[in-house]
Amino acid sequence: MGCCCDHDDEEEESHLTIPLSSSDFPSGESAVISPMNSNFSALNCRDTLRLIFEKLSITDLARSSCVCRAWNAVASGDEMVVGAFKAPWKLKEVVGRPTSRSFWRDNGIGKFAISHRISRGDSVASLAVKYSVQLMDIKRLNNMMSDHGIYSRDRLLIPISNPEILINSTCYIEMDTYAKREVAVLYLEGRPDYKRGPLLNKVTSDKGKRRIIDSLRRSMQVDDGTAQYYLSISNGNPRVALSEFSSDLRWERQTGLA
Repeated sequence: MGCCCDHDDEEEESHLTIPLSSSDFPSGESAVISPMNSNFSALNCRDTLRLIFEKLSITDLARSSCVCRAWNAVASGDEMVVGAFKAPWKLKEVVGRPTSRSFWRDNGIGKFAISHRISRGDSVASLAVKYSVQLMDIKRLNNMMSDHGIYSRDRLLIPISNPEILINSTCYIEMDTYAKREVAVLYLEGRPDYKRGPLLNKVTSDKGKRRIIDSLRRSMQVDDGTAQYYLSISNGNPRVALSEFSSDLRWERQTGLA
């Protein structure tokens, strides 16, 4: 064979095929290229391989990379893999690289999410309605045990319900520390702000933070996440945090949410 395979693998490789669209061949010709094809020696050309591999799905591209070293060198290239990842969703660009190449193996819709910056008045239920997704899907994606988990974060990942939103968009590969997973994140407004500071910007001592949060938690009769959220939006002022919490609690009672 014309590729750089080990001799022991030749018999197995002879059964590997690459499916192509029937539109790529004249009428009546086979839509499958096999290593045993009489023209297989031409497939050592990198340019030819690229033209073929560009038409493959992420799964078929991975299979092709196992044929021999020559094919692997082309099929495993970053440009080829990222292109296959983007193709089904017609993405414009994918920014960043995952910590593991296994990230590219699956480009299903579950690999993508919208970044929502949490603001006052947000709840998991309200976000589920806003984005037309299931409440439990938001909690599952963000690794949340309860609705109160929203208060300890400055953003939530929102599952994508309409794939058309990905067309001609840019996604950023990010490791979300709360969700504990890498996701291709879509920002509907602007770009990610990696320079954003910590939530508790007025309280510098770790022990001081802990004491204040514990005090607020007891006063509000809430969990740590809720206490930390109100301390963050009050710019580190416990009295303002209590006032904000009381104001929100009154609003919830008036609207029937509490």
